[in-house]
Amino acid sequence: MATIRKRGAYQWEARIRKRGHPVTCKTFETKADAEKWARQIESEMDRGIFISRTEAESTTLHEALERYKHEYIPHLAHPDPVLYRVIPLQKRPIASRFLASIRGKDIAEFIRAREAEGAAANTIRLDLSTLSRVFEIASRDWGMESLSNPVRKVNKPKLPGGRTRRLEADEEAKLLTACFPSFRCIIRFALETAMRREEISTLTWENVSLAKRCAFLPKTKNGDARTIPFSPAALTILRELHTETSEGAIFKLGTQSITQAMIKACKKAKIEDLRFHDLRHEAISRFFENTDLDMMEIKAITGHRTLQMLARYTHLRTARLADRLAGAKRGTQG
Repeated sequence: MATIRKRGAYQWEARIRKRGHPVTCKTFETKADAEKWARQIESEMDRGIFISRTEAESTTLHEALERYKHEYIPHLAHPDPVLYRVIPLQKRPIASRFLASIRGKDIAEFIRAREAEGAAANTIRLDLSTLSRVFEIASRDWGMESLSNPVRKVNKPKLPGGRTRRLEADEEAKLLTACFPSFRCIIRFALETAMRREEISTLTWENVSLAKRCAFLPKTKNGDARTIPFSPAALTILRELHTETSEGAIFKLGTQSITQAMIKACKKAKIEDLRFHDLRHEAISRFFENTDLDMMEIKAITGHRTLQMLARYTHLRTARLADRLAGAKRGTQG
């Protein structure tokens, strides 16, 4: 039976005592809301579907993010980007709210606030993905089975079209000329292998077989290991760098150093709007244009989990397609 009592000038407490269930109570601003909640909880108890909301109603989003930070992030393959996203989220006004009180409209307000601050659509979607993950873990692993995920109920910002930047005209030559020797090797290697920045920076001689013409990547962005076959040009680059005492990292630049070197080289070469990751787009597109590899073979090299993701990275030049329609073979120009 529920007991409704007034607490102070503006609060009403509903308290339910029912055999076989823990004492359940909650405070409301109006008596009507307290009675409505009590009827709902008693009905759930009678039907045997009641799940305690106590923990979800007493845990703030800030506290949940803190728990996520210590229990889950350290086990991620790439924890730093997630950690750097969680810390600012803990400073948002929504973080002071109890998990059970956060609704879809609150998430929608969060989205509007981030858009007003000038955050990009993909940045907001990554924030939402983090919040959604915390709600799912709280419901599944932390005993808050009654907790719903409000992120699932809102419309996400629409992502702009993917980048289609490729090297044009003499940009490759200009870029290579502007690079210092060790970074020039990295640019050439990226264009031959379509490897990601971190994959290149962490590639070691221990995981390379010049005899078998391949490299084993035990840790990649999507969490799957894969083996990269080398083109003759990629093999030449590695043989130029290899010595009898070679061990450890092949390319002596970290991920951030590669990014900074790319920025400086583009500036020196007067090339605009070109990022290191665009070289991966360029390399994949060249696989389609200049080789007889089929989509599944290219997918195995690039490490994409789906053909749809592979297609997003492929930007074929219209002139090449016109040549193909005119009967030209792949790897030739009409």
